[in-house]
Amino acid sequence: MKKIITLVIVSALGGIFTLGAYKLMFEEEKPIIASSPETQATFLPTRNVGNLMYSNEAPDFTAAAENTVNAVVHVKNVTMSSGETSFQDFFYGRRSPHPQVGTGSGVIINADGYIITNNHVIKNAQELSVTLNNNKTYNAELIGADAKTDIALLKIEADTELPFVTFSDSDNAKIGEWVLAVGNPFNLTSTVTAGIISAKSRDLSGASTQSFIQTDAAVNPGNSGGALVNTNGELVGINTAISSQTGSYIGYSFAVPSNIAKKVIEDIMEYGNVQNGILGIQGGDLNSDLAEQLEIDETEGVYVGSVVEGSGADKAGLQKGDIIKEIDNKEVSKFSDLTGHLNAKRPNDIVRLKLSRDGELKTVSVTLAKNDTYVMPLVGRVKNTSQADLKKFKAKNGVKITQLNDEYAGYWEKNGVVKGCIITAINDEPVYSIDDVKNLIKNRSSYDALRIELINIDGEIERYNFR
Repeated sequence: MKKIITLVIVSALGGIFTLGAYKLMFEEEKPIIASSPETQATFLPTRNVGNLMYSNEAPDFTAAAENTVNAVVHVKNVTMSSGETSFQDFFYGRRSPHPQVGTGSGVIINADGYIITNNHVIKNAQELSVTLNNNKTYNAELIGADAKTDIALLKIEADTELPFVTFSDSDNAKIGEWVLAVGNPFNLTSTVTAGIISAKSRDLSGASTQSFIQTDAAVNPGNSGGALVNTNGELVGINTAISSQTGSYIGYSFAVPSNIAKKVIEDIMEYGNVQNGILGIQGGDLNSDLAEQLEIDETEGVYVGSVVEGSGADKAGLQKGDIIKEIDNKEVSKFSDLTGHLNAKRPNDIVRLKLSRDGELKTVSVTLAKNDTYVMPLVGRVKNTSQADLKKFKAKNGVKITQLNDEYAGYWEKNGVVKGCIITAINDEPVYSIDDVKNLIKNRSSYDALRIELINIDGEIERYNFR
């Protein structure tokens, strides 16, 4: 009996091992899936679209490239540099200045030879030359430049009419729109790259004074001053900067919008300098943190922190606490949206603002004023003084303090200097306007003393000396 039981057990074990070997060798391993009978798959609608590059809707850049490449030029800037003092200079004498060459790009904007480029491309130039796409080279004249917007205007005298690029309205450019960057990166002339507009109203300074178009079209050193055009070959912007830790393109590039660039060069041609239209407010971007501090529900727009006395905003009735939501029917979600629009305006232009005040919307028209204020080091913002104020303080000349420097406000207030005081002289030179203040500050070395004479609100003359 024991032998029979043993035989049965051995036979059963043999069958098990045989079945296991069969499954291992001949059956495919299946994953174990844990699921709940109550769980239902989510339906996600999907549109099956063929590859864009094989469809009739594929973007065609050939016409835009052909219209642009002959109007984009190579700019060469020659400066004289002595370089840093070397060990050999102490033994053999200081070396004589030697030429240093910088290069960039430019865009011909009319048949007469006017060329727009970046201010940093032509900065400190002793000689400027321009080479066209047909390899003809011309000496270039600097007509004017604006460091704030990084735009400059050149002129060449050609013997024939030149190909040029027409301006588009950059306000109408859309995020996601195809664009081409045309320039001369690394001295590789007539280079065309494609991308899309990634964002608008980008401020790289953090001071809410800039409003760039951001694109992912490849831009490298040498592209500065070149053209950013739409698929019609119309100028959307002037390529200006890249975001990079290596100095080469890593996916982000920035262009001055064509509306701002056009306005700057028109001002240079007509007035010799840039005419800025001033709204007359001080404020900043709204966000969740600021909204919580102010105990308001708004998180987008420009919060008006203060209104400059006598400005267009003041005359139009803007108040502290207003939130600017639109300008000329264009949405304002951050300060650079507002700055970008105003940078294309001039004094006496009228803009329409949509405001949120105490939860209610209202629309006002503001006449932009000429910039008659200046931020003076150590002191703060000053403006031209009215005849009424001069008479009130019994002063013959001076500029009025409208806002104290935040860092030194405590010092000034401790000494009885507040908003409304009149500065009558700087470094013993009388000042009659903010232009006088600008020139005196500009021509002063950072090592020089700064002497300020002012009349306080009690009509007393005070003098301060800073080193």
